Amino acid sequence: MATLAVGLAMSLAAAAAALLVVAVVAQPRGIPAAELLRLCPDIVRLLASLSRDRRVGWAIRWRLLVALAYNAQPVNLIPDFVPVIGLADNVVVTAWAVRSAIRKSGQAMVLCHWSGSQAGFALLCRLCRLKISYEVAVRSRDGQ
Repeated sequence: MATLAVGLAMSLAAAAAALLVVAVVAQPRGIPAAELLRLCPDIVRLLASLSRDRRVGWAIRWRLLVALAYNAQPVNLIPDFVPVIGLADNVVVTAWAVRSAIRKSGQAMVLCHWSGSQAGFALLCRLCRLKISYEVAVRSRDGQ
């Protein structure tokens, strides 16, 4: 049981490290370094929160749960101990789930569940290769 807990903790730490590396590479100017450290927990909260929302379609909730489970398990398609690509698959699966949630459920729905900052949301959209501004998403959420 302890081995499983250690494996799970190492897997989550490796996924967070991979996301941090990708975020540093994709970081737009003006985003503080502290924002990068908060990105991984914010994304995990976003995935968990969206996956529990009944207004989000079942297919999207399934993708979000797959992304959470994929990142939580120590052994996945490409093992995490393989340099670079072993951790990149975790980032790709997470980006796939978030991107599909934004495209299918809408910016406003995703932003309702986003607990991070404006800069963090901008970085998330950049990582998912989406051109969405925070201001536009807030206006669509608020119905303006």
